[in-house]
Amino acid sequence: MGSSYGTVDVEAIREAQRAQGLATILAIGTATPPNCFIQADYPDYYFRVTKSEHMVELKEKFKRICDKTAIKKRYLALTEEYLKQNPSMCEFMAPSLNARQDLIVPGVPMLGKEAAVNAIQEWGHPKSKITHLIFCTTAGVDMPGADYQLIKLLGLSPSISRYMMYQQGCSAGGMVLRLAKDLAENNKGSRVLVVCCEITAIIFRGPNENHLDSLVGQALFGDGAAALIVGSDPDLATERPLFEIVSTDQTILPDSEKAMKLHLREEGLTFQLHRDVPTMIGKNIEDVVVKVMSPLGISDWNSLFWMVHPGGRAILDQVELKLDLKKEKLRASRHVLSEYGNLTSACVLFIIDEMRKKSVEEGKRTTGEGLDLGVLFGFGPGLTVETVVLRGLPVATPVANGN
Repeated sequence: MGSSYGTVDVEAIREAQRAQGLATILAIGTATPPNCFIQADYPDYYFRVTKSEHMVELKEKFKRICDKTAIKKRYLALTEEYLKQNPSMCEFMAPSLNARQDLIVPGVPMLGKEAAVNAIQEWGHPKSKITHLIFCTTAGVDMPGADYQLIKLLGLSPSISRYMMYQQGCSAGGMVLRLAKDLAENNKGSRVLVVCCEITAIIFRGPNENHLDSLVGQALFGDGAAALIVGSDPDLATERPLFEIVSTDQTILPDSEKAMKLHLREEGLTFQLHRDVPTMIGKNIEDVVVKVMSPLGISDWNSLFWMVHPGGRAILDQVELKLDLKKEKLRASRHVLSEYGNLTSACVLFIIDEMRKKSVEEGKRTTGEGLDLGVLFGFGPGLTVETVVLRGLPVATPVANGN
């Protein structure tokens, strides 16, 4: 007897599983811990809590580092009280992973929940319509992971398809958009909840005069969470599409193996940051842009809007210089760096939120500062560059969904 498989139209099944349109960002929510640190005051705090005030010259150097960051304030989950209870975290290289994990493992899904609730509220649909979950963090590792804990905290369906991304660093904000695009476009009717949450207690440590790259990290990173709802073929009667995810790309920059290295050890997450990272990015950035924009026939970089991960002020300066961008083009990136610091994976999602809010406030035609197309960059260990081409959509009036 012949197999009945031959009568099945597999191609029709495959097409039925696919969405018609591009993946679209439908809502954004953000959250930060309650503890706000003014950058100008942070050197005094940092050297006091780590009992390092005798290192007078190093403290002055740290002040200069903080001054150059262009950061005004940051939010941190780690408190002075917790450090007093866990003094090993204040040393430069003391075994302290347990103390860090005790704060981070419950803290990451809780902060992620705040951002997710805000995104779901803006979206205006029941949680039961969420079909997929992507959770990303560089803080801690645990099983079952932060994705599982978030499902419990939000009361999501136990049959939701979930993806847990640990230890991906700053480029992960672009990576989750790449994954969300694939999920949304290949699963008709799906709605993907994307959550990036970072708590920098995993890298906090006292100063050491032989490791200035560690001091740079203490001056740069902040805590925060951002969440998106992503789906294709939005229902325009009840959903407010913000940006379309046109294309995505990932590349490793040549000769960049030593640029950025992070290792999870008994001492927490240690990292090495080469001072030439901004130069490495600047040297290669136009080639990356040409690769993604030439298929679209675009070569005028100032005709685009820009969402560039602010790994540091010097990185933004290099991108601006090498692409010959007008000063206002990186306004959203510089604003997020100023108000929150480097939020690792969550940073570019905060920038998306900042840009769409400003576009609405200023009465722009589209969510992309009035422009149609733009580029989002994530830079991370590797040296990895995630590139996402976004399309700004018409600024919409709120729909009647009860919110």
